[in-house]
Amino acid sequence: MIDDILDADEVAKLLKLNEQTVKRLANRGELPGFKIGGRWRFRREAIEEYIRRLEQQQSDQKRDD
Repeated sequence: MIDDILDADEVAKLLKLNEQTVKRLANRGELPGFKIGGRWRFRREAIEEYIRRLEQQQSDQKRDD
């Protein structure tokens, strides 16, 4: 269960982004997460769904082009 919750650094490594980019996306509401004690936390399942949504959006855009 503990591995199901990721911190910003772990999400950054997973997405191959800078940690500050992860925090900025989360602050904007673009990346699904929540704060505990002022620190961002992310459910692994929500991040995986976020990736699937991005893939689908890009696939749909390619078909429209």
